[in-house]
Amino acid sequence: MTTVLVNFIQLLAFVLWFLLIARVVLSWTSPRGGGGLVAFVYQATEPLLAPIRRVLPATGGIDWSPLVAMLILGVVVRVAVRL
Repeated sequence: MTTVLVNFIQLLAFVLWFLLIARVVLSWTSPRGGGGLVAFVYQATEPLLAPIRRVLPATGGIDWSPLVAMLILGVVVRVAVRL
């Protein structure tokens, strides 16, 4: 893979990772919503989390999908770097 493509994948994974962490923190601090920034974070991460939620079983109110998404992003980056 070219260096530019690997750098792009790493940057995209970093941004998604940051947005996922922001979503988790926002869900703890203001679960009922907020302004435009909160809406952006939720809209940017929902396409990544929704398919994972459909596959994961319900676990008593704990949403494990952000953790699974972060693990998947880590695997994707490692595979991209090795190719």
